Amino acid sequence: MSVRVRRIYDPPEPDDGVRVLVDRLWPRGVAKDAAHVDEWPKGLTPSAELRRWYHAGEGSFEEFAERYEAELAAPEAAELVDHVRKLAREGDVTLVTASKSPDKGHASVLLRLLDRA
Repeated sequence: MSVRVRRIYDPPEPDDGVRVLVDRLWPRGVAKDAAHVDEWPKGLTPSAELRRWYHAGEGSFEEFAERYEAELAAPEAAELVDHVRKLAREGDVTLVTASKSPDKGHASVLLRLLDRA
């Protein structure tokens, strides 16, 4: 079993497993049937305040990651993280995002958190 991150604009692959959209808003220009998204847990996404802070360039990626992990420790978000962990124990999971740089965004922080357990 594995968890990986891919851009939602890339075509789905047979080994994606369960595709989990980890963005709060539906990506522009992507038809829902073409995206092949199996789950969309909006509670896993960073808060609007944290997103605005990070995209305004006010802090480093490391500080963003710390703040986002703190948000993911809240009960509702932690429950969703556990759910994705359960999916990963049962098979492959692909976290999909519209981010232009998934390696410097919230999906990579979530992936790192999921890999710890």
